[in-house]
Amino acid sequence: MTAQNSATRPASVAVTGGTLLAAAGVLAFSLTFPATVWGLESFGPWSLVALRGVLAALIAGGFLLAVRVPVPARRHWGPLAVVAAGVVLGFPMLTTLALTTSTTAHAAVVVGLLPLTTAVFAALRTGGRPSRTFWCAAVAGAAVVIAFTLQQSGGALSTGDVYLFAALLVCAAGYTEGGRLARLMPGWQVIGWALVGCLPLSLLVAGVALTVEPVRLTAQGVTGLVWVAVGSTFFGLYVWYRGMAAIGVEKASQLQLAQPLLTLVWSVLLLGEDLATAAPPAAVAVLLCIAVTQRARA
Repeated sequence: MTAQNSATRPASVAVTGGTLLAAAGVLAFSLTFPATVWGLESFGPWSLVALRGVLAALIAGGFLLAVRVPVPARRHWGPLAVVAAGVVLGFPMLTTLALTTSTTAHAAVVVGLLPLTTAVFAALRTGGRPSRTFWCAAVAGAAVVIAFTLQQSGGALSTGDVYLFAALLVCAAGYTEGGRLARLMPGWQVIGWALVGCLPLSLLVAGVALTVEPVRLTAQGVTGLVWVAVGSTFFGLYVWYRGMAAIGVEKASQLQLAQPLLTLVWSVLLLGEDLATAAPPAAVAVLLCIAVTQRARA
């Protein structure tokens, strides 16, 4: 084996490993909505989100302690608060409330716009100047989602749609700040400290919500809670950030294009939902728009 071959082989192995990690993250994320629906069988929406935050924060806190990660500098607390408000609190709460009235397939199509919304937030936050192609694709993707939601709800936005669009905005803001912080510390530490920072509030909300909302423990409901806390919030974000660091944001984002379609599959297989005729073509159209924006950014 030549010196050149021995040098390129570890690099290719690292890329392959990074791709597998990022793909595992996408798979974990795609199960979030079906698992949330399962969790709602046993818990109210506020209880489910609060318990999700508590369990994920305990795991993240234990992990941070185990590897002795230092507390972030005070100048990073503001951006971490934005990450916590958008990713740890806002997005889970708003999407959980939406899923009390919307189907998983419907939510998957709307939230499929998240990578594009994040790209727009990032461009505005960093003062970048994306190309005209980027903005055309962004507007087209938004138009597809708005048309889909109006068609599904009879010409007016439903309460669930309002929750989903609000979830897009707060999560995109959280992802944008998280991406900026990830240049200064590993991405998994960003989400880990955001989870830990929300632990007192999560405990308070859980304590109140569990006394107000009914609890009907079932195997499926508890499984849903465990998955959204451990699988989606902790494991999914951990392997996603590790994989993204290995293969780069651009390549990882291409893998994430499969997430809405995977969620549509899970909605049928796990929940037995009947897909609306417009759902698959709308999801594909959104993915195409996102792919154009990613290529335009690159």
